[in-house]
Amino acid sequence: MSDYKSIDKRRTANPGDRIADEEQTIEEKSKQLAVDSPDITGDHIQVPTYFIVEDEEGNQEALHHVKDAEEISDVIRQARTDDDGNRKWW
Repeated sequence: MSDYKSIDKRRTANPGDRIADEEQTIEEKSKQLAVDSPDITGDHIQVPTYFIVEDEEGNQEALHHVKDAEEISDVIRQARTDDDGNRKWW
């Protein structure tokens, strides 16, 4: 039995919500899943912990699905597609 004082107090109920070490690479973060289980319909759902986005200069950044949710929403709002399915950035 573990001592309650030794338990990391920053742990979340969902291990996938944990923020990775800053030393992790973008590739390592891109493989981390927040959710990896069947839903009520029986479909298997996978939700990434980090969303990898690229800025106009081609620099990649890993955005955490909880901590950076507002920034992820901003990125999604910028992406639009035309009638031919081509992505338009506003």
